[in-house]
Amino acid sequence: MPISHVAHYRWSYASTADETDPGSSRTTGRQQNRALEDRASPGQARPAPLDRDAGGAHHHDLGRDLRSFVVQRNGRAAIVEELAPLAFAGYAHFTAMQVRGGQVRGLDLHLERLRSASVELFGRALPENRVRSYLRAALEAGPADLSLVATVYSPAGEFTVAGTDVEPEVLVRTGPAASGPEGPLTLATVEYERVLPGVKHVGEVAKTYFLRQAVGQGFDDAAFIDRRGRLSEGSIWNLAFWDGAAVVWPAAEMLGGTTMGIVRRQLDRLGVPQRVQEITLADLPALAGGVVMNSWTPGVAVRRIGSAPLPEAQSFLELLHRAYQAEPLTSP
Repeated sequence: MPISHVAHYRWSYASTADETDPGSSRTTGRQQNRALEDRASPGQARPAPLDRDAGGAHHHDLGRDLRSFVVQRNGRAAIVEELAPLAFAGYAHFTAMQVRGGQVRGLDLHLERLRSASVELFGRALPENRVRSYLRAALEAGPADLSLVATVYSPAGEFTVAGTDVEPEVLVRTGPAASGPEGPLTLATVEYERVLPGVKHVGEVAKTYFLRQAVGQGFDDAAFIDRRGRLSEGSIWNLAFWDGAAVVWPAAEMLGGTTMGIVRRQLDRLGVPQRVQEITLADLPALAGGVVMNSWTPGVAVRRIGSAPLPEAQSFLELLHRAYQAEPLTSP
C-alpha cells in the first residue's frame, strides 16, 4: 500500500524536527509518494530527500544548510552525555514553530504555552527572557527560514517527584522550514481523548499509532472523537469548519494550537464571524468545508472524515491563510 502523503511527510523529516518542511516549491504528497515508490525496491521504503516539498535544486543545497541546524541545551550546543538520558525521557513538553526571516508569528502564544505547561508539569517556569535567549541562540546559528522545536524537561528525569527547586531545562533543535502537505486529506475517526489535552507533551504513542492505523485503512490521518461523540482534534492537528458564513471551531477538550490562536485573533480583526460549538459526525453534512491546521500551515483542506464527505471550500482555505499572513512576525 502506498505511504500516506501525511505519513510520508512526517517520516521524511523524522531526523530533523517534529513539524518541518520547506516553504519553497510545492510538490504534492501524492507526487512524493510516486517518487518514493519509484526509488524503493519491492517491499522496501527508502528515505525521501529531507526537503519534503522541494525539487532537486533545494535538495542539492540541503547538505550545506544542514550544517547550520542545531541541537542546543540551555542555549549552547548539546553534547552526547546530555542528550543520552533524554532518549528515553517522556515527561516533557514542547512547542514547534516556523521561522521566517529570523522571526516568528505568534511568539507570545508559544512563550505562554511553554510557561503554562511548565507550571503544570514542573510547578515552575523559567523566566521568559531566558527562554527568549535560548531561542535567539538557535536562530543566530541557522538560516533565516527554518523549523524550530523547543522542549522543556526536568533534569531529574522521569518516575521521580522533583521539587520546585529543580529548575527545568530547554532543548532547542532546528531543521528545514516547513509548509505542510498539499491536501485534500481524508481522516479516519478514532474514539480517543488525550491525557492532559491542554499540554503539548511528548511521548504520545497514541498519535502515531492511530496515524498508522488510519493509513492502513486507506486514510491520510486520524481525527479524534471524545466519549460524548464530539470531534475534538486530529493526531497533530486542530480542526476547523466552515458553514458558508462563519468559521466553526469544535467544542471539546483539546490542545489549543498556536496557529489556531493566531487565526482566531486575526479573524476577529478582519471581522469574520466565528463560533465554538459541539460537532459530531452527524453534523458534518450540513457544513460547507473543513480543514486541519498546525504549526506547518493555517489550513489544509479535508475532503472526508470517516464516511462523511466535506465539500471543497477554496474561499475558506484562502481566508484562513490570509488571516495567518496578517499576523506580524516578531523576533525572540
